[in-house]
Amino acid sequence: MEDNTEIITGDIPEVEGCMRLQPEEFVSSRQKIIIVNIYKDIISNTPDIKYLDIIKRIRELTGLGRDTVKNTISQYKTTKTVSSPNRRRAKASLFDKIDDLDRTGLRRTIHSIWLKRELPTIDRILFDVNADPSLPNFKRTSLYRVIKKLDFVFTKRKRCSVLTEREDLIVWRRKYLYDIRKYREEGRTIYYLDETWLNAGDCVDRVWKDNTVLSKHDAFNKGLTTGPQNPSGKGKRLIILHIGSENGFLPGGLLCFISKKNTGDYHDEMNGDNFKEWFENILPVLDPNSIIVMDNAPYHSVEMEKYPNASWKKAVILEWLISKNVDCERPLSSLLKPELLAISRQMRPQFKSYVIDNLAKDKGHTVLRLPPYHCEFNPIELAWAMVKGYVKQNNTTFKIDDVRQLLNTAIERVTPQNWKNFIKHVIEEECRIWKADDIMDDMIDSLEPCIMTLTGETTSSDSSE
Repeated sequence: MEDNTEIITGDIPEVEGCMRLQPEEFVSSRQKIIIVNIYKDIISNTPDIKYLDIIKRIRELTGLGRDTVKNTISQYKTTKTVSSPNRRRAKASLFDKIDDLDRTGLRRTIHSIWLKRELPTIDRILFDVNADPSLPNFKRTSLYRVIKKLDFVFTKRKRCSVLTEREDLIVWRRKYLYDIRKYREEGRTIYYLDETWLNAGDCVDRVWKDNTVLSKHDAFNKGLTTGPQNPSGKGKRLIILHIGSENGFLPGGLLCFISKKNTGDYHDEMNGDNFKEWFENILPVLDPNSIIVMDNAPYHSVEMEKYPNASWKKAVILEWLISKNVDCERPLSSLLKPELLAISRQMRPQFKSYVIDNLAKDKGHTVLRLPPYHCEFNPIELAWAMVKGYVKQNNTTFKIDDVRQLLNTAIERVTPQNWKNFIKHVIEEECRIWKADDIMDDMIDSLEPCIMTLTGETTSSDSSE
């Protein structure tokens, strides 16, 4: 095969340091050609050089990662040419396109069917969801895929499949509801925290209609205008974190900064370090012996220590297990690496602890985590809706500094009475779901068991039906 790789003339610039590309970044054919030409030049001038030294030299010159350099050279040796990757974007699933409120609405719809003491089949759910104007319309298959990701499972009773939730999620929710009720009865102050965002271009879509105007040409002749247009893009984004209780938003508890990442998920902006810093500043101003409710975002759940995984060396895993005083029938040193990993996985729940939980505990507070996809249990979500509504109604400049000022004003407008109303609504939702769980448990228990998983597998004593 003919070597048709182009030759780069002139000096190749030195690159300080080594910049490793992220997995989602692409290496262009131009970059690959540079790698190949450097490789040719090194081989030509230093025929006896070792392969690893070649890789090291190319990395120093280009700043590219080791795997990128090795794969490019390997491709060139095999095909005598290089090519650009296929830059296909991963298509977002429908589950990623809908927001938390839509997911909560789906769960609420399913619970509503249980509250009527009816069985929530997929067809019944589809009918109720598409009849609700506040929820998106779904096709049957699309709805099936979304609720599958919401940790629901289908339970088959005789010839009918009904929708229930995963056992661990039900247990988590039940424990949360029991604990939050107990803390309220004890009279402890309960704080709710959450993150949200605002875009510079967020505004209310306004459509004006004048029956005397017959067309755009008619409007032009009359000297009329529709006024300022809403921005076509969303612009810069503010990432917002706050905490509040029935006494309102906590004074001094607001964290607000401009996003630096162009991603669709505002959670990408937060990490364990900056959340920890904010949390440490908040703890001293909370009421004594308070409860702090939060969701399960990764930066809320940074663990105190790392646990063994397959990338660990066997000797390091062994040392970790010995430090935990593990009792085993056989000597740990005689076990294989998979056996050591299995023991460490069994021990993890016993030693698992979070940085945030320990910080709160040291100050006399308790962290309580919401079950996944249950933002209706957090009254701050209603506060955010009120705040965002005010900002959108009054955003006319679409400048990020003006949006920040509107945000501060909107937060001040949320009164303690508003918070009491939000919390009252949340308590009603808690009671509603508690009742739905009781009904679901009674109805399923009264029917003949036959479990059908979402993958279509069936296990039952009478599955021959």
